[in-house]
Amino acid sequence: MKIGIISDSHDNIEAIDRAVELLNKEYVQLTIHLGDIVSPFCFDYFRRLKSDFIGIFGNNDGEVLFLQQKSEGKLFKPPYEIEIEGKDFILMHEPFGINKLANEYDYVLYGHLHRIDIRQTQKGMIINPGELCGCLTKRRTMAILDTAKNTVKLMDV
Repeated sequence: MKIGIISDSHDNIEAIDRAVELLNKEYVQLTIHLGDIVSPFCFDYFRRLKSDFIGIFGNNDGEVLFLQQKSEGKLFKPPYEIEIEGKDFILMHEPFGINKLANEYDYVLYGHLHRIDIRQTQKGMIINPGELCGCLTKRRTMAILDTAKNTVKLMDV
């Protein structure tokens, strides 16, 4: 399965719009957002995704009820555990205890730091796709995980 992974979009509509375009061109089957969407109006852009969508709340996602409503119940409180095609995932915003969790899950996905972190572990992978907004690093990035090949492709947006 091809999974698009994004984080820390922080209301950057231009970046969200471009990411949606790229994710659709890559034919991802699921898009995961790792927090800090910020404003509920951003879902007007995420609705253009051809893939399924799930996400978690980040520390800057203040309008929790409206975000939940606009996401149609697809945003969850972190940490959020999910099984996808027989693989165990944990979705986090802040990277609390990721090295320990890497021994328990096939994929540990997190955001918050606005820094790319893609590494193999004994059990699987730790993935932070960097920041979609480009606020801190001036680089707008996302990742595409192919669970069948166990590979990650980092993409500039």
